[in-house]
Amino acid sequence: MDKAVLNEIVEKTHELIKSPTCSSETKEAAQRWLDAVGTDAEKEETQKYVDELEADIMPIDNLINFAQSEQGAQYFGADAAANIAAHAKEIKAAGARYCDCPACSIVATILEKKSELLK
Repeated sequence: MDKAVLNEIVEKTHELIKSPTCSSETKEAAQRWLDAVGTDAEKEETQKYVDELEADIMPIDNLINFAQSEQGAQYFGADAAANIAAHAKEIKAAGARYCDCPACSIVATILEKKSELLK
């Protein structure tokens, strides 16, 4: 992998780990990947990391559906869920494919480099 791309992904991965909206599973996969960079385990951990990122990024329609559900209202609180749903509809109308929370935004940036990561 190109050194500049690697450095960018390492930096974004550190940001992801610090993100308040990042799941514990993604944080663990991110840390395992960071620990594997430059080792014999790097290729295997890179694939696992990409798989985890793809599993955890929230498609915008899923966010809208969850925020509008009873479960979403219980999770976020009714007012916050309504605001999240409205915001998600706005960004979807503007072309967003994914949630724009800090973690999903970072994951989207990392996944833009997926082909370079998996070389």
